[in-house]
Amino acid sequence: MPEITIQAADGGSFMAYVAKPRQTMAPVMVVIQEIFGVNQVMRDICDDLAADGYIAICPDIFWRQEPGIQLTDKTEAEWKRAFELFGGFDVEKGIDDLIATVKVGREIEGSNGKVGTIGYCLGGKMAFLMAARSDADCNVSYYGVGIDALLNEATGIRNPLLMHVAEEDKFVPKEAQAKFIAGLKGNGNVTIHVYPGMDHAFARVGGEHYNRDAAMQANQRTAEFLKKNLK
Repeated sequence: MPEITIQAADGGSFMAYVAKPRQTMAPVMVVIQEIFGVNQVMRDICDDLAADGYIAICPDIFWRQEPGIQLTDKTEAEWKRAFELFGGFDVEKGIDDLIATVKVGREIEGSNGKVGTIGYCLGGKMAFLMAARSDADCNVSYYGVGIDALLNEATGIRNPLLMHVAEEDKFVPKEAQAKFIAGLKGNGNVTIHVYPGMDHAFARVGGEHYNRDAAMQANQRTAEFLKKNLK
């Protein structure tokens, strides 16, 4: 079952890549894409989560603009198209699609009923919003963008949220980081780790700013967080 179709709340449907573990009655992780679509990087993350015992579902949240697009971070033309899609992305409809995906995750064959989300870049922002607006059991945000402008959402966070922040993120200025870190400090459901010297997408294998040590540390923290909250 490499792909499934999910019905959107406002009509239409979208594709989601699915990776399943060998065992049944497993928790589900909704993997939220970067600005490059459900590409090989996202599919590899799903496959790794399946190897760790999770059902991983990565929905195509760009489907309203260009269904099935898969870009890389290797060419200027692909970066340009990725930013066009990012600029045209409807966050509100994206959240609706992710909530629909969580619902499917609770009911999909082999699910134990528990569902978390994990997102990167744009997906990191969406994971933050899912923590505030959805009933997902836990959420993980890797170098989410624009979160400083979303602090009014923080009061809605009632389930655990883990955030990985790149100290030298070229898309999230230090002032923005300081603002949301301070703004979330009083919420006991939120755990934030800052990675000194790291740039955006430090955990993207093969990416320009990939850092093996920092990625391993973040991923280990994520693994422990998911085990605690979903297994």
